Amino acid sequence: MGLVALVGRPNVGKSALFNRITESRRAIVEPVAGVTRDRLYEWTEWNGVEFTVVDTGGIWVDSEASLMTMTRRQTEIAIEEADVLVLVIDGQSGPTAADEMVVSLLRKANRPVIVAVNKAESPRVSGVEYYAYGFGQPVLVSALHGEGVGDLLDRVVECLPEASEPAADGEMDEPVRLALAGRPNVGKSSLLNQLAGEERALVTPLAGTTRDVVDTRIEVGDRRFILLDTAGLRRPNRVEDDLEQKTVGRTLDAIRRSDVVLLVTAGNEALSAQDLRIAGQVLKAHRACVIVINKADLIKGSTVGTVAAVREATQFMSWAAVVTVSAVSGWRLETIWPAVEEAYQSYTRRLTTHHLNQFIQEAVHVNPPPTDRGKDLKFYYATQVASRPPHFVLFVNDPDRVHFSYHRYLENRLREKFGFGGSPLLLSFRPRRRHGEEASAE
Repeated sequence: MGLVALVGRPNVGKSALFNRITESRRAIVEPVAGVTRDRLYEWTEWNGVEFTVVDTGGIWVDSEASLMTMTRRQTEIAIEEADVLVLVIDGQSGPTAADEMVVSLLRKANRPVIVAVNKAESPRVSGVEYYAYGFGQPVLVSALHGEGVGDLLDRVVECLPEASEPAADGEMDEPVRLALAGRPNVGKSSLLNQLAGEERALVTPLAGTTRDVVDTRIEVGDRRFILLDTAGLRRPNRVEDDLEQKTVGRTLDAIRRSDVVLLVTAGNEALSAQDLRIAGQVLKAHRACVIVINKADLIKGSTVGTVAAVREATQFMSWAAVVTVSAVSGWRLETIWPAVEEAYQSYTRRLTTHHLNQFIQEAVHVNPPPTDRGKDLKFYYATQVASRPPHFVLFVNDPDRVHFSYHRYLENRLREKFGFGGSPLLLSFRPRRRHGEEASAE
């Protein structure tokens, strides 16, 4: 699939154009420079041609090893791997020295370059002055209103290389969406870079470096993954400005869109209330989870005590595996993948109705439910109505008589019998349907 990179100086509207082209809200759009820092990828299609668009941070001249310099390096990587480059210009401000600097960089790239003059909703923007860049006829667009975007995409499709043959249906499984979540500065981006085997996300000692959700496709064995690096979730009273509100919203959305969440904590610090709040968000979203204790190389002595403390604090999701790693040194990173595989297998598992009902009969026989005011709780049959996560509906004579302790007993027995390590389980209790009723179990 072809790759199209949107490049330009800061604050010319690259992210707004990215969202317009991909018909998404992946990129955070704010009227300040430097919001986008990492590379953002999104699939799109135009006139039957599929391709990937990458949004980049603004290219800026900075002699120091600053965050802006690191952002520029991410942009240079996108330029190197792109098939087509779209130079986004602010039509309202006219050519600038910063634009000229970007142009000189693109001339060395040996790629097709299309000039998109953004913010051209004003009739006084003609784009004539940009012919001098030598990239052909500029395209006037308005990312805000969508004007001219179709013309731009026509040009993009003309410049894309001929697509290779798509894989046959069913030839490859859908990729597993694996989100990295945690509070700021626990090492999520460092872990992403290690797992991806490349400098995919910016890593600095500054909390809040990651803003957008950065996704990366990798393969481990026969399994394909989409890694989602998210911004650190702060305590609610620290979420102050509009930009951070958007960042938090995208992080929570990434958790909800994932199959498995790597809940990253810092082994050199005590588990905080915010760590537990994030774990609660994972539980609320009903997602599979692996708890990753990062920076474990900084733990003095054995890691046994740290693991025990984490398990004690996260008893509400005791089904989640706990692994200790170091993203900086790569220590024990290989232990993540078996835990993720078990969690995903559990998350997508389905039981046959026969085996499920056989299990329920055995569990009730071994430990009958307590009598409530002289009345017995009766179990008739059970069925699995969904996976991702597994959801079981048990039909009884009176759902109100199911005590939470017996609910927990049945869940624990399900896990003992069938595993389900790494995944939450949903158990619902419904009254038995009478003959002729069409009530759905779902």
